Amino acid sequence: MIERLITNEEEMYDFGAYLHSILPEKGIVYLNGQLGAGKTTLVRAVLKAAGYRQHVKSPTYTIVEDYLLGKRRYLHFDLYRLADPEELEWLGMRDYLSDSLIFIEWAERGKGFLPDPDLVISLVVDNRLCRRVTLSGFSIEC
Repeated sequence: MIERLITNEEEMYDFGAYLHSILPEKGIVYLNGQLGAGKTTLVRAVLKAAGYRQHVKSPTYTIVEDYLLGKRRYLHFDLYRLADPEELEWLGMRDYLSDSLIFIEWAERGKGFLPDPDLVISLVVDNRLCRRVTLSGFSIEC
């Protein structure tokens, strides 16, 4: 397990670059944290480190955003608006699982339909200026 204290956006982007360096091409990353904890910002930081230069928006309303960088595919899910975990079947979640690095916010809303994560990242707001980020690796070395 790794724990870091992040006090500003620049440090979050540096942490995103670190994550990019350790994450495999395929896998599932759960992002835990309250609203405003920095989950989407962290995904934005990983994508920037991967070379993505366009705007990265939160998938709160679209549920999933898809990014293809060279041969590497990144998917960013936000399950906050999911009313029932079975909706993941209707969204074709299984089709996404084979060839992508997948970030999932609010994974607990997909319980029973999501596979186990390779990595869990928890973001806790200590105060308005500080985020405590904890990595718990299951099949990914941290």
